Amino acid sequence: MVYAAYSAGRLLARGDVSTAVDHGLALLHFEQRLNLDFETPLNDLFTAHAWIGIPADFAYASLHYVVTPAILAWLWKRRRAADYRLLRTWLLISTLIGLIGFTLMPTCPPRLLEASHGFVDTMAQYSSYGWWGGEASAPRGLGGLTNQYAAMPSLHVGWALWCGVVLWRHGRSVWAKAIGVLYPLSIAVVVMGTANHYFLDAAAGAAVMGVGLLLARPALRLAGLIRARLGAARRPDEAAGTTTAAAPGTGTATAGTAAAGTASATAANGTSNLNVASNVSDKCETAARERERIPRQQGRDADGSRSGDSGGREAGAAARSGRGGETATAGEGAAAAAR
Repeated sequence: MVYAAYSAGRLLARGDVSTAVDHGLALLHFEQRLNLDFETPLNDLFTAHAWIGIPADFAYASLHYVVTPAILAWLWKRRRAADYRLLRTWLLISTLIGLIGFTLMPTCPPRLLEASHGFVDTMAQYSSYGWWGGEASAPRGLGGLTNQYAAMPSLHVGWALWCGVVLWRHGRSVWAKAIGVLYPLSIAVVVMGTANHYFLDAAAGAAVMGVGLLLARPALRLAGLIRARLGAARRPDEAAGTTTAAAPGTGTATAGTAAAGTASATAANGTSNLNVASNVSDKCETAARERERIPRQQGRDADGSRSGDSGGREAGAAARSGRGGETATAGEGAAAAAR
């Protein structure tokens, strides 16, 4: 998906040809003042010797699209998930930064400058040996589907550097580590020798990868926070859906559940009432014993106590006679319902 966005962005960011040529000439003149125009002698070498130029053209046209996804698949299969996520995010962010560079600074590569500047398009020179034509590495007839002015930065170099770091860091054999060093260096030589990039394009590609590496861990933390918030927002909805889904059911089961709940509630109320009554009677007995310990209160309330005792005896007799029996029966029924 990211590569599709990258390719589409390259097409949308074609820019004005004259602006792209101006940018390319500015880079070339700056390099010439600092003696950094390594692409000039390399292009002369690739043009003069076919045994160097032809393999270089094949490498430029294919390795960029083969090696990078192969190493991604190897990482996904062999390494820890945390390592894969970090390295994948690094590649993703660097690619998006490169796309911004294509948009803001369309640049004409050396091979598309006027012949007076001394560059030869080796892809066009050796096009009979490969599937490409005279328009970059695109297959013949499909040159219009690529942006030939997306030279700054060089993601050929950037992606090769990513591959080299992965092989050096996670490769177990000496050969893997050696390839991790040689691959990005050879790709940097290839992109300059085929006149597809300036030296500063290659340096910018490496710089973009450095910035992408610095942003990879913060991007992963931000993505984790977003996922956590989205998950927290979904949980109430899922809980509501579960409650709603539990409502439908047969009428018999609902009625039975309601009846059982009513019986349990009645039994619980009956038990709690009995406990309350026993607690109240315990407190009353404790209060009576405490009053007996205080002589003045005992004498002062003697009449009231005698009347209360007689009233209590009468109430006990009434409870034993009729209504008390009914209350006991109700209590036993509640206990049975509770059981």
